[in-house]
Amino acid sequence: MKKLILALAGLMMTSSAMAQPAGMPAPSFKTMAATPEPAAIPLYEGVAPGSEGATHTEVWTRAFNNEVWIRNITKPTLTPFLPKKGKANGAAVLVIPGGGFKFVSASNEGWPIAQWLADRGIAAFVLKYRTDETPADNDAFAKAMIAMFSAPPKIDRVAEFGGDTVGRARADAQTALRMIRGNAAKWGVDPKRVGIVGFSAGAMTTMATTLADAPDARPDFIAPIYGFMGPVTPPAKPQPMFAAIAGDDSLLAHTGFGLIESWTKAGGSAELHWYSGGGHGFGSHKKGTTSDLWFDQFVAWMKAQGFLKAAAK
Repeated sequence: MKKLILALAGLMMTSSAMAQPAGMPAPSFKTMAATPEPAAIPLYEGVAPGSEGATHTEVWTRAFNNEVWIRNITKPTLTPFLPKKGKANGAAVLVIPGGGFKFVSASNEGWPIAQWLADRGIAAFVLKYRTDETPADNDAFAKAMIAMFSAPPKIDRVAEFGGDTVGRARADAQTALRMIRGNAAKWGVDPKRVGIVGFSAGAMTTMATTLADAPDARPDFIAPIYGFMGPVTPPAKPQPMFAAIAGDDSLLAHTGFGLIESWTKAGGSAELHWYSGGGHGFGSHKKGTTSDLWFDQFVAWMKAQGFLKAAAK
């Protein structure tokens, strides 16, 4: 995250004709043409509930490491990544990328994760959820991001996930779960084996959705990846949880292990992978640390929990 802050700061210094920090490559932060998403399905007919007054336009940005960040999202979508014919095992995972609720990190924590799942016979669905409005201008957006990451808000209670920002994302995730189950036969999905994997803000959205515990939008298993680790009040029957985070995560690694403790005390099953290195946002990136193993461990966990095998009829 320090590199991210320096890179963002470097962008502003470059735009002000100031010197670049020693050893820091000039960052690239450019608006790009929106990539066609032929498989994307709108979550709502017409305007999304709660976004009736939104006037901002969706922006696609090429960020660090040529990543795709999608921001100013007002029209959320769900994009299926389905296994090849004959390979599906019936399990499904809703993939929720992070981005601090300011953007959706589609090319790190969305599309590649979904493709990895589909390659292993698991139907995957990437959620492009609504985000806060950010400046369309790249320099102004960079300045806002510097401010955000330089002094991130202290998160010590799950209640702080609240408000309109998380409420919109949670509503989109709930709608996505309903859509997946409603199309289960079409997509070859067992409606009783639908889980969520979320990253950072996506992990917080995962937890907000899970804790809301709506009967028709309840995930069967969850995987918050580098998300909030503080205590929560679990639902009456906590779902199996797989959690992963790096010890050098400067944002969320130091909120304790209350999440795991509260989950297991409530009778839930929880598996935690605490990696010594990997930072925040390892997602699909290879860091040369044991965090590179998280995905294979997640799939092994799903298999061990029985989610990759259909129940006997």
